Amino acid sequence: MEPPKMNPVVEPLSWMLGTWLSDPPGAGTYPTLQPFQYLEEVHISHVGQPMLNFSFNSFHPDTRKPMHRECGFIRLKPDTNKVAFVSAQNTGVVEVEEGEVNGQELCIASHSIARISFAKEPHVEQVSPALPAPSCLVCAEVCGVNLFLFRKITRKFRLNSEGKLEQTVSMATTTQPMTQHLHVTYKKVTP
Repeated sequence: MEPPKMNPVVEPLSWMLGTWLSDPPGAGTYPTLQPFQYLEEVHISHVGQPMLNFSFNSFHPDTRKPMHRECGFIRLKPDTNKVAFVSAQNTGVVEVEEGEVNGQELCIASHSIARISFAKEPHVEQVSPALPAPSCLVCAEVCGVNLFLFRKITRKFRLNSEGKLEQTVSMATTTQPMTQHLHVTYKKVTP
């Protein structure tokens, strides 16, 4: 079977396509956390539709025990550089982040979130549309952190000069200002 032709709408994100492995391990930190490392495998693909499909799978660097999982879609608003990143996470969180792609850099920020009713604490509260949208990451289950209500998450993906994909995740809580939380560099292993 012939691979599907890429939809031209997602061409500006074609630099993200492929299977990527963390190289070196990713690093996590936050003022309320002990620093930690993780391994991650990323698959970003397309099936000819006007979106990319993704999955992020992280593992403990020593035990290889599965940690955080998320999968979803990256959509571009046609004829613009506006991007939506829609993800479902193994923690029971579903998140929408929005932003822009400029060249080989994608910057997105939390827009909305939903959480299953029986997810571990904390539960996300309903927020007025006039307030910043809350957001949560995986720290409650992966990092073992006693979480506060997360107020905002930003992600930045960029293809560096060595052809490696970098991801930086920052977050702000009700008690902490926007602070870098995760940084990982990936080496492409398949196109």
